[in-house]
Amino acid sequence: MSSDFTDDEAYEVVKPPKDLRKKVRIMSPREAKNFDPVKAAETALARLSQNFDGWMVNGSKELHEAYENLAANGINAETVGRLYQAAHNMKGQAATLGYPLVGDVAGSLCYLIEEVPSPSDLPKSLLAQYVDAIRAMVSENARDQQNALGTALLAKLNEVTNDYLSQVRTIG
Repeated sequence: MSSDFTDDEAYEVVKPPKDLRKKVRIMSPREAKNFDPVKAAETALARLSQNFDGWMVNGSKELHEAYENLAANGINAETVGRLYQAAHNMKGQAATLGYPLVGDVAGSLCYLIEEVPSPSDLPKSLLAQYVDAIRAMVSENARDQQNALGTALLAKLNEVTNDYLSQVRTIG
């Protein structure tokens, strides 16, 4: 394996501006023995959980804004990229924030965007349906598979997406 650098090249070692070790409190042996990192993480998560709904609302707003940008400026690599990023963020955060069903819908939207041969092949109406579904699920607190309407909506979106992709692939 060759190296990108030769021994003769100059290099610079960059020191971080702050030494983070000064920010950490060292536990006494007794404290360390009684410390339960899982319990501490669960406690922190419980404190943060009061913000989860607001974070999901903000995520759905970002997704909607990305779609509105796409609708106003046309389907191109930039507008689709922004929509994809917003959907991908929701997909990644949804389960942690207590909305796994929304994560599944966002994941299906990401799959659609990833699988079309070109951004111009994306049907704006199907993108709108995904965005509307996610916004509705967040608004109506449709969190998981227990929500029959949300689950049926996901199944239909997946069906339409798969049908559309099979048509586009055979044409292309």
